[in-house]
Amino acid sequence: MHMRLAAARGRCPPRASTKPDSDRARHQELLMKIFIARRGLGTAATAALAAMCGAWLVAAAQAADVEGSQDHPLVGRYEGAEIVGYTVTDFDEVTILDGPFDPADVSNRTGLGFKAVEGRSILIYYTLPARRSTLDVQRNYEDSLKAKGFSILFACATSKGTCFQSQEPDAAYHLGNAIGDPLTLPKLVDDYVHNWFEQGGRYLLARLDRPEGAVLVGLYLGESSRGNVAVLRVVETKEMDTGKIVFLNASQMDQAIADTGSVSLYGILFDLDKDTLRPDSKPLDEIAKLLQDKPELKLKIVGHTDNQGTADYNLDLSRRRAASVVTALTGQYAIAGERLSSEGAGLTQPVAPNDTEEGRAKNRRVELVAP
Repeated sequence: MHMRLAAARGRCPPRASTKPDSDRARHQELLMKIFIARRGLGTAATAALAAMCGAWLVAAAQAADVEGSQDHPLVGRYEGAEIVGYTVTDFDEVTILDGPFDPADVSNRTGLGFKAVEGRSILIYYTLPARRSTLDVQRNYEDSLKAKGFSILFACATSKGTCFQSQEPDAAYHLGNAIGDPLTLPKLVDDYVHNWFEQGGRYLLARLDRPEGAVLVGLYLGESSRGNVAVLRVVETKEMDTGKIVFLNASQMDQAIADTGSVSLYGILFDLDKDTLRPDSKPLDEIAKLLQDKPELKLKIVGHTDNQGTADYNLDLSRRRAASVVTALTGQYAIAGERLSSEGAGLTQPVAPNDTEEGRAKNRRVELVAP
């Protein structure tokens, strides 16, 4: 150590004093990295060098992201930040903030201000460089995202009360808790995420619409005595992998009706915004077989829609579509009309969120109900 320090003594990297502040900082960090690498300095020697040349430069030179992590290509990172946590899920439902919320709703993350979205989820934890305010980080992200075509949907600060329904300042850890259940979220370094929001917090939500699906970016910025952090939640909305909905045969329909009194069917297809049945509506054959095998069975056909359009329009459309199924069963399969009835529920009985195409597809269904 003494020999290496002697070699380094009085030889700190040259200061880029003629460059603008931001350029000088970047240049100085690069010089420090080269300086350490060329001299092969160990931990103790590097610590001593930090005292001479500036600890923040050495820290920047040694910063290392967690293995396997990377910045999101559409978002990037704040200069000098380090990735300390990284999780990717190919398809999941996550909750983001899209407006002011009530801290009382944080435990279940429902109510005003909370929005459930589905898609590929990327969660990245960053530690932020010292002496950089969360406001500076937020403004940099805002400018960068806007330049990439994103729209800023919501931004708030706990100290101003703009994150909360009350519009009054409140504890920043509420914002940290809004990220997710602290018991299931990965820890940030060695602590629960919300504990990094002890002194203040800011939030930013941005959206980019693309042909292949929207990208939502939720940026949570926490302030604590240990330093500031950024929690980045990116959701790339998309349809779930196709082929996952199983078409039921007559026996499976019969069993479901016996167990629960009803069964929801997918694959009974209609022309867009019409009650015209498409010829590739596979479940009709199995419904007819069920009714033929069970001559005593009577069924009510209930139509359901997603939330696209007005409630009255969807109610009428669902009624007409259910009636079309009855007409097909009586006309094409010679099922007695007195065994069948029809009803429309419109958008009133969703089985999935209507926020995504995948969810809306689940809600567009025909239900067989045993009266």
